[in-house]
Amino acid sequence: MSIRRLPEKLVNRIAAGEVVERPAAALKELVENAIDARATRISVRIAEGGISRLEVEDDGCGMTAADMALALERHATSKLPDDAIEDVTTLGFRGEALPSIASVARLTLESRIAGGDGWRRVVDNGTVIAEGPAALAKGTRVVVEDLFARVPARRKFLRSGRSEYAACLDVVKRLAMARPDVGFTVEHDGRRVLDVQGGQDQLSRVAALTQRDLAANSIGVDIDRGEVHLGGVISLPTYNRGIADHQYLFVNGRPVKDRLLVGALRGAYADLLARDRHPVVALFLDVPTSEVDVNVHPAKTEVRFRDPQLVRGMIVGGLRRALDEHGFRSVQRPAEAALAAWQQEPVAPQPPVPTLFAAHLPYPHAPATHLFGAEDDPATLALLRDRVVDFAPPRDALPMGRAEAATAPVPGGEAHPLGIARGQIARTYIVAEAEDGLVIVDQHAAHERLVLEQLRRGMGGQAVPSQGLLLPEVVELDEPACDRLEAAAAQLAALGVELERFGPAAVMVRATPAMLGAIDCRKLVTDIADDLAGYDAALGLSEKLELVAATMACHGSVRAGRTLSVAEMNALLRTMEVTPHSGQCNHGRPTWVKLAMDDVEKLFGRK
Repeated sequence: MSIRRLPEKLVNRIAAGEVVERPAAALKELVENAIDARATRISVRIAEGGISRLEVEDDGCGMTAADMALALERHATSKLPDDAIEDVTTLGFRGEALPSIASVARLTLESRIAGGDGWRRVVDNGTVIAEGPAALAKGTRVVVEDLFARVPARRKFLRSGRSEYAACLDVVKRLAMARPDVGFTVEHDGRRVLDVQGGQDQLSRVAALTQRDLAANSIGVDIDRGEVHLGGVISLPTYNRGIADHQYLFVNGRPVKDRLLVGALRGAYADLLARDRHPVVALFLDVPTSEVDVNVHPAKTEVRFRDPQLVRGMIVGGLRRALDEHGFRSVQRPAEAALAAWQQEPVAPQPPVPTLFAAHLPYPHAPATHLFGAEDDPATLALLRDRVVDFAPPRDALPMGRAEAATAPVPGGEAHPLGIARGQIARTYIVAEAEDGLVIVDQHAAHERLVLEQLRRGMGGQAVPSQGLLLPEVVELDEPACDRLEAAAAQLAALGVELERFGPAAVMVRATPAMLGAIDCRKLVTDIADDLAGYDAALGLSEKLELVAATMACHGSVRAGRTLSVAEMNALLRTMEVTPHSGQCNHGRPTWVKLAMDDVEKLFGRK
């Protein structure tokens, strides 16, 4: 078969398959164009998840009729004034979006520059079918209708309208988060679902696009290393989600989904969250354009760094330091659902007072009004006092209480934010009184974290002591895994794991970290090999040891069900206040919660 040059329409459809895989991808390109046009307000209208209609309107610089014709040609763009593609600073630069979309849908492009006349151009699946004057304000309006209507092979792979709408909304949220100076509105099937004003600060914009209570449960990040800057907000480990849909990563203002950045984020929270929980973050990484390549993916959602280790180390180290500085913090306020569980029980009608004492009074049928009234003589009252003693309930019916009194005064809020212990509930939860509210501590979860932090301090700054095995253990793995372990043997020895190659598909383990005690060597070495494969270096090894140590800390901590003295409870509170990450256990659950005095008063109807 001879080689032939593909026709222009087919070339555009092939390009559309790379750039416009679904309505959200088309919407992303259109909104990026609006941002690059220096728009201050962008309006998005979606119908049926964007499958039947997408509309993007902005108040940017606009285009002339001649520029509109060029914009619909492949690889025609105003965003590259010269050939230095490595110095691109705009979101778009390929010049493929509009012609690619127009080749698989009906596209209507209307635009007007300041002081000029508006113009309209309509392209239906690659063919110009109409053009002429248009009435609109300065800016551009793009309407995309019936996406993939004439490409059934692509149309059938689209998801439901609801799923496509969710993807479209996520795209707009990410772009809106990157540009808090620009206002955005989104309407879906005539209903406004998003409206954020321009000119917001970064934290306010992030909170408006994620969850309002993020601001009270987040930590600010502001780190500089040379010409690289990392900023944004990260959630407390106790403020997490079951899926990673609230992780927003940006490089030079460009939303990306980069494996290196996601892996670094996971490393920063390695021993603070369970593996099935994910933090809420919005991180903005600014690097010189010469240090990052954004031209590695048609949709520009992936980047490549010149020094990936610098970037990863900066994220892991920077986030770790930020989390360490807020070590004992937890989600400050109980969830609304938890507060709603506190209900005022209906007060049952009280029985008449005489029925309680009737059998023991000298006058069993005396009226209730005479029980303590003026007609009761002193002899009757004395007899009553003697008889009341007989009504003490049996000893086994008394609620179990603490014999030791907790009378210490409440300490200052800044020095001791967890307050002073007042008691213990169910031999599991410590109740403390703080200056500004009521604190409840899970003693097992709290002590589990304290033990783990002690183990971590033993690992930092020096080689981990190893413990030789009486009988070396042979672990069988596939040959590539053995190669990676053999190459990293020196690094592993510094962390207490001594092993050597034992044939083509096995390694022999001679020693393991002494701090881990008796462990499953086979499982540890297998996990190390998986980490080396995942990161292509021993970057995840120390994190893995901390995860194993977390299991050890769980078994060595104060168990739920153990009665603590007031002195022990206060010692636990004081240690938590000075220990990093004591606000959450090793699995990311909070170790303490605070019920503010305002909430307590609301429960009793005082406010």
